[in-house]
Amino acid sequence: MGRGVLLTSNLPQLQNLIKRDPIAYKEEFLQQWNHYNSIRQIFKINPDEQAQHFRELVTFISQVATCYPSETATFPSHIAELLLENYGTLSPETRKTLVQNLVMLRNKAVITSIELLKCLFPLLPRTTSPTLRSFIRKTILSDIQTANSHTKNHKLNRAVQTMLFNMVERGMDGEVVGDKGKLRESRLPAADGHAHNGEEAMWAIILTRELWRKGVWVDSKPVSIIALGCFHPITKVQSASSHFFLGSGDEKLDEDNEDEDVVDVRMLHHRREINKKTRSGDKKLQKKLNAAKKKQFKTADHAVNFPALQLLNDPQTFAEKLYDLLNRYDKRFSHDHKILLMQLISRVMGSHKLCVLGFYTYIIKYLAHRQLRIPAILVALAQSIHDLTPPDALTPVIRKMAQEFVHPGVASEVIAAGLNTIREICRRQPWAMEEDLLGDLVEYRKSRDKSVMSAARGLLQLYREVNPSMLKRRERGKDASMGLAGGRQPLPFGHSSAAAVDIDGLILLEDHLRQLRGNDETLDDNPSSWGGWDVESDDSESSSESDTWIDVDDDENELYISESDGDDVKATAAGPESPVPMSTLATTKILTPADFALLHDLRLQQAREAVESAGGSKSKAKRKLAILEASKNSLVSQDGLTDSFISENDILGPHKKAKSDYAERMASIQKGREGRDKFGSHKGKQKKEVPSSSTNREKARHKPIMMILSSGAVRGKKKASLREKQQRLRAHIEKAKKSH
Repeated sequence: MGRGVLLTSNLPQLQNLIKRDPIAYKEEFLQQWNHYNSIRQIFKINPDEQAQHFRELVTFISQVATCYPSETATFPSHIAELLLENYGTLSPETRKTLVQNLVMLRNKAVITSIELLKCLFPLLPRTTSPTLRSFIRKTILSDIQTANSHTKNHKLNRAVQTMLFNMVERGMDGEVVGDKGKLRESRLPAADGHAHNGEEAMWAIILTRELWRKGVWVDSKPVSIIALGCFHPITKVQSASSHFFLGSGDEKLDEDNEDEDVVDVRMLHHRREINKKTRSGDKKLQKKLNAAKKKQFKTADHAVNFPALQLLNDPQTFAEKLYDLLNRYDKRFSHDHKILLMQLISRVMGSHKLCVLGFYTYIIKYLAHRQLRIPAILVALAQSIHDLTPPDALTPVIRKMAQEFVHPGVASEVIAAGLNTIREICRRQPWAMEEDLLGDLVEYRKSRDKSVMSAARGLLQLYREVNPSMLKRRERGKDASMGLAGGRQPLPFGHSSAAAVDIDGLILLEDHLRQLRGNDETLDDNPSSWGGWDVESDDSESSSESDTWIDVDDDENELYISESDGDDVKATAAGPESPVPMSTLATTKILTPADFALLHDLRLQQAREAVESAGGSKSKAKRKLAILEASKNSLVSQDGLTDSFISENDILGPHKKAKSDYAERMASIQKGREGRDKFGSHKGKQKKEVPSSSTNREKARHKPIMMILSSGAVRGKKKASLREKQQRLRAHIEKAKKSH
């Protein structure tokens, strides 16, 4: 058999020979290349003819494309053209082969990432095969993640983000269809252009969200892509984009299982101790340990990301456009989708302190205790309010809440939810409450229901702190009455507290570090690093004490520096109260995250000690401790209120477990009967090959002693003669000898 006939009929063998010596087998490759071009022209006309042979030729050329780069320069464009233009007429096997070979060319660096992604992005919404769709998606994510593993590939990121933005923007001109009733069923996947645009935009949102979750993109550009998806006419795209900003847990459904596998280091070491000791086993163990360590560092780096809401461009316009969308298409959206948009609007308003006054007019019509999912609506209402919200816009809302939720005609759970919602609103904007209404609501503290009583007491305690003048004199309490007598007044609307001049609790950290390092040592981590920056000083006694002020006589009065605005510093005689000491640690040391964590622990310890030693103001110390404990994993604002968003449990408050109905009780009973026989005892049936009851000998062991004493066997032993006893003993001895 000749060489040419053998090689043309066996492409894997030719592929192996070409990789070993490309120059010697160039003629055979060119023969196969010309054959490929002719088959490709036939394949365009009739894709079913010679499809198997065409797939083999494409795989062969992809394998040896690096050996002949000039001859195969147009090969990647041929594959991309077939996929993009003739995708609908190709068979599933041909589609899979072409995509796999295109990815192989990218892995061999024949084409760039941008060329590959330009071909794969349009295929995602058109692919009906779950296997191929999953392969394309994983390829896109892994390629972008690999390109940004060491340093950020800004050129690739800009190109990909532009493609994703265009995928979302192409469907923005369509009419909002909605998802309510028949409108949900009227959308057909391929019959209409909007459905295709919706699928394309949906994949753009999914990929952007996944790259954000993996920590590949953490800037404002992916946030802008998903923010555009919130206004897409397809409600499915709106929902996915809104869930991203709300931080919902449904994005975990799209995670790769490989990324979530946690390596158990202790189990690896345990297996190594048990299994046979070999050098290859040591290498495999070390490789797995290095991968686990690398993955741990990678996840730690990606954990520090800005929240997506903080990276929104022009959040005021974003919130207003969302409200216009919600208000305009109120009849077309389902109730769940409207609540989702309410939650997003309120979250943006609360985090950026925005004012969208029409939102309160819109939400007031849903404030009824019989409304579906009313706890979620109340949470959205409370989250949208902040200290810059006009009280005039909130007064009708509070009045409506009191009329619908707080009256004797409803259940105690409804009253508790209404009082908790009013308390959360007034905690953010105290001036929205009317004095007469507050007096009526506070009277519910005498209720017999625990949840209603605690909710009313919470509202009363809130106004004792923020504005006790609105309460009656007997309801103000000792601390609030003393504050009013001392001239303490609440801040009017629009006024903020004095600017912070020090980090709260920093003096605790300074004292703690001084105790650790000794009273005579400085607080600097590395004193030599400050060399050359110290100002020359005299050797006099006044300069011997470092980090202290020089004592100055001022007619036996202390001096303090006023915090008024202006360039001139005025010295004023202090009153009987000495000024609060300020820490200089922040001006001499760069505080690290570990320092702030230690500072928070010291503040927690001080708050616990204050609770133990507090007298009349013990409740205030407890609230401060609760705020510090709640803010351990979240940011804390300057006024002491946590920026974390409230949940439905905060609105509903503590409540008893409802009594189970008949269906729930029967379901619990049936669940307890699972894996259990209907009748009969399990005694003696567990560890036997053939199921049976216990033997008579086993039963005799558990008989009562009085029953055994009166049995025939025992009585026979008592009446036995001397001869019978000798025979029984001899038999026992013989049996013992045989057993040995």
